[in-house]
Amino acid sequence: MIIGIAGGTGSGKTTLVAKIAEKMSQEVLVISQDSYYKDNAHLSYEERCTINFDHPNALDFELLFQHLNALKKGQNIEQPVYSFIEHTRMKETLTISPKKVILLEGILVLANSNVRSLMDAKIFVDADSDERLIRRLKRDVAERGRTVTEVLDRYQNTMKPMHEAFIEPSKSYADLIIPHNQHNPTAVLLFEKIITQLID
Repeated sequence: MIIGIAGGTGSGKTTLVAKIAEKMSQEVLVISQDSYYKDNAHLSYEERCTINFDHPNALDFELLFQHLNALKKGQNIEQPVYSFIEHTRMKETLTISPKKVILLEGILVLANSNVRSLMDAKIFVDADSDERLIRRLKRDVAERGRTVTEVLDRYQNTMKPMHEAFIEPSKSYADLIIPHNQHNPTAVLLFEKIITQLID
């Protein structure tokens, strides 16, 4: 069973998924869209820095589709490991084994029709745009080695336009829209109940 969880950058979807995975670790496997950015090792670092990572073309949806199909069939996969500092895949992979429920999370997971066709349920986590920017700024500076200027420039030039072009429209495919902030225990409880019902 595959549940897709989308939402804009900094909407809180990753936090929501992490809390569910922590509470239901035996039944739940988390697959992040971020692991499936295309391999850009053939490009120079300077060229990799210019890639629009918020556009669907930056993602290897074909490989993601293949891996999700394999997991549905009970097969292990070799998941790519992506470096946000180097802007490309690493040489090593992670061996991932299937579980009862796969939580597929990422900003664009509802934007691809092939990947979407594998989902048993589709969820969109919604949040205020200013709040999302603040969260993205804090995360990218602390975890991804970005400067404040880099994050703000990217937000204005790519993240915001791509959100409006691809992410926000994908909300129309959602079976459930969750208004979220970092302290939304009701959303966690609701999500947990949904998964439990689907498993049963």
